[in-house]
Amino acid sequence: MDEPLVSIIIPTYNSESTLDVCLNSIKDQTYKNIEIIIVDKFSTDNTKGIAKKYTNKILEKGPERSTQFNFASKHANRKYIYRVDSDFIVGPKVVEECIAKCEHEGFDAIAVHNTSDPTISFWSKVRKFERDMYKDDEINIGARFFKKSIFEAVGGFDESLVAGEDYDIHNKFLRMGCKIGKIESEEIHIGEPKTLIEIAKKHYYYGKTIGDFIKKNPDRADSQLNPVRGAYVRHWKEFLWHPILSLGFFIYQIVRYSSAGLGYISIKVKK
Repeated sequence: MDEPLVSIIIPTYNSESTLDVCLNSIKDQTYKNIEIIIVDKFSTDNTKGIAKKYTNKILEKGPERSTQFNFASKHANRKYIYRVDSDFIVGPKVVEECIAKCEHEGFDAIAVHNTSDPTISFWSKVRKFERDMYKDDEINIGARFFKKSIFEAVGGFDESLVAGEDYDIHNKFLRMGCKIGKIESEEIHIGEPKTLIEIAKKHYYYGKTIGDFIKKNPDRADSQLNPVRGAYVRHWKEFLWHPILSLGFFIYQIVRYSSAGLGYISIKVKK
């Protein structure tokens, strides 16, 4: 156990449908010097009961993921911390590869590519189709594994942000001059919306605070939020090879951006 201990922080809220699978994937990591910290937003289901099977470090905090993570990080007196959302499966070699990059190649933070589970629904297939175009992208990326020292140096996650908080902290790392790397192993998102209505509700909610992210990141927000992204241009052949997914992608984008726009406008009208 000479390797550095990694604190994996998982914000939860009524996560019983995905948490057991998520924690199993962490238990199965090839890198074993890990502690799990659950920070729960006062769940009313069996989230905490499931968490107790894997860790005795269970905290409570709200109202949003940024606040939860910042709070939990104060209980993680370790060199590295890794944010994992409760609806993700972590590939078995993710932590091992992150540690190797940081310890042997001098990286301060690591961006772990996350894809979507295509078995959830047609829309999760569409989301995987989109996300996998970002594997070689330097814009639509967010480091989630990092040295605790740099996390504290940039002030942690911005607790005023509900949407874009992962982009925001990545941007802060870049402005600080941190060396950010990538690994081959991936995370798989199993919490994808199953219907267009779910997608619309999710992005309407995010749209309400996206203006705050844009104000904070004028240098990168346009490219990070733009519906026409460089990754799509680089992978234009994918649209030709997968016409059904391409049609779904364009429908998804229309619902996504129109819903976020309505959320943004609703806040502006109230002001």
